[in-house]
Amino acid sequence: MDVESRRDLRLLEELEQEATITQRTLASRLGMALGLTNLYLKRLIRKGYVKCVTVSPNRLVYSLTPRGVARKARLTYEFMKYSLDFYRDARQHLRRSLTIAVARQKSVAIFGTGDAAELVFLLIRDMGLELTAVFAPEGNGRFLGLPVLPIAEQASVTYDVLMSRCSSGRQGRRVCCGSLACPTRRF
Repeated sequence: MDVESRRDLRLLEELEQEATITQRTLASRLGMALGLTNLYLKRLIRKGYVKCVTVSPNRLVYSLTPRGVARKARLTYEFMKYSLDFYRDARQHLRRSLTIAVARQKSVAIFGTGDAAELVFLLIRDMGLELTAVFAPEGNGRFLGLPVLPIAEQASVTYDVLMSRCSSGRQGRRVCCGSLACPTRRF
């Protein structure tokens, strides 16, 4: 899905949620310049996806036309397809990386609690590996049912491999391991 289609989808979603939204508020929500928001709105109106009615001299009401609803549905489908394809590709890439990283090891620790860590967690379970610990810089709260430990405690936890999103290539591993104070051979 290209940038323009994603922007159209976000605009159509916002206009569907709040018909009396101002262009300034719309620009702020979408993280776009006001002039660019105006340009995109005019384009959607010209294409027949949005209808604009003046209710007072300084107030406009936007509504999606039947073509606009159909366009939004089509873009939503495309976005979902793109997202699922991206998820499958990321999962395949992580599976290959994880398979290489844990060749004969069985216990894995994760550094981080973001989206990539969730994918690694799912793959660890799927591959029959044991998730030993989850680390973060400060360590607080829980992540998928496990306590998040401060990385300073990693030396006291038994694991074979530490997975982190910054482990790309030898140089990345060295930098990450140095900042996390973990042995490179376990990273």
